[in-house]
Amino acid sequence: MPKIPAQLQKQDFVTINAAGVPAGRLATQVVKFLLGKHTASYLRRMPAANQWVKIENIKQLRFTGRKLQQKTFYHHTGYMGHLKEENMGKMFEQDPPRVFRHIVGGMLPKNKWRDTLLKHIIFI
Repeated sequence: MPKIPAQLQKQDFVTINAAGVPAGRLATQVVKFLLGKHTASYLRRMPAANQWVKIENIKQLRFTGRKLQQKTFYHHTGYMGHLKEENMGKMFEQDPPRVFRHIVGGMLPKNKWRDTLLKHIIFI
């Protein structure tokens, strides 16, 4: 893991209110802040490890169209015949942060930084 320069060590918190905002638009803002693309010291090879995003009112997140009724998340356990599927609406009622982390995770680069960056999202 590359060393982070001392000037980048300070933590930067961004607070976003999710009330009434479409899920995709909010997710793109969160990804931009997590990767550090809004800073002058942005490097593609190293995401900003000091960027944290606090999200308020995640239960009031808005979904366009009929996504809550039609979209299905799939998960395979590794055993034959164990493909699990769960409706997005049911999943959002039980655990809204889990749904939002899934959306943001699909927008982040698929590399070693992905899991670390997903931990930098704090739900208030």
